[in-house]
Amino acid sequence: MLVIAIAKGRFLEPSLAVLDRAGVRFDEDVTDSRRLIFDSSDGQCRVILVKPTDVPTYVEYGAADAGITGRDVLLESRADVLEPLDLGFGQCRLVVAAPNGASSADADRPIVRVATKYPNVATEYFNRRSIPVEIIRLSGSIELGPLVGLADRIVDLVETGRTLRDNGLVVVDVIAESSARLIINRANYQTKRSEIVGLVDALEASAPRAGRA
Repeated sequence: MLVIAIAKGRFLEPSLAVLDRAGVRFDEDVTDSRRLIFDSSDGQCRVILVKPTDVPTYVEYGAADAGITGRDVLLESRADVLEPLDLGFGQCRLVVAAPNGASSADADRPIVRVATKYPNVATEYFNRRSIPVEIIRLSGSIELGPLVGLADRIVDLVETGRTLRDNGLVVVDVIAESSARLIINRANYQTKRSEIVGLVDALEASAPRAGRA
């Protein structure tokens, strides 16, 4: 049985949709259940529902053979997994944003305070530019940080940018484009190669905007 970790929340329905088109279907409504483990109708696959940030961990440590998660989560987790397929949904941008009209000369500051839920990504971004940075970890309402003087910049995921604009923030730089990715456990790719290759091929063929990552 192939075990697939998928994220609860905004990725749940589109993940189930691409699996359904690839032939992985369930006898019950996964989105309307409190259970966290579901076996497919044909008994060939098992889906486990986990927090979005936990998907790479389950896959990296082999509790799941495969997973579906955002590229932003992969960049932050630094998980050692294979990433064979861009599933073509959940497109967003991981950006640096600042108050509208604020100076963009970060290099002139003694230290830049950055509010984010992506501390690894943010630290690496500013370190590459030799800009001293203080990371302030927040788990929600990241846009509020600069508005109340908590931070000079934010690093966050944006889809349309409307929330930034509504809070007087503008994008300073785009760190990375993000979308849903299929990830695979490295060791299990060898032990369950035929099953995993079959899943990758089925997803690539059935997802309208899927492509090799």
